[in-house]
Amino acid sequence: MVSQEAEKKIVELQTLEQNLQLFALQKQKFQTSLNEIENALEDLKTAKGETFKIIGNVMVAVNRDQLVKELNEKKSVLELRIKNIENQEEKFKEKAAKLQSEVMEKLKNEKK
Repeated sequence: MVSQEAEKKIVELQTLEQNLQLFALQKQKFQTSLNEIENALEDLKTAKGETFKIIGNVMVAVNRDQLVKELNEKKSVLELRIKNIENQEEKFKEKAAKLQSEVMEKLKNEKK
């Protein structure tokens, strides 16, 4: 039989692992957006003529320099968010590893 303390740590470990999965999904979403922005910025370097931006269901003509500035700002925000998620992921992984070793130790001691 597993002690209540070990059970509590196991539940906490499961919660940490669920959070890690959520971080991975968020990070993937942000990286996809970042790739789209980087591709748009590359396309803007070589594009000739008018530039357009989609707002909702409407395509609107915009100033190229303003669009580049806006995309670079979004890119910076996404890079910061990704970095923050990576930092949180690292902390959660360390905590999960520590918790996992504690659980294993408790389970080993309970079998004795």
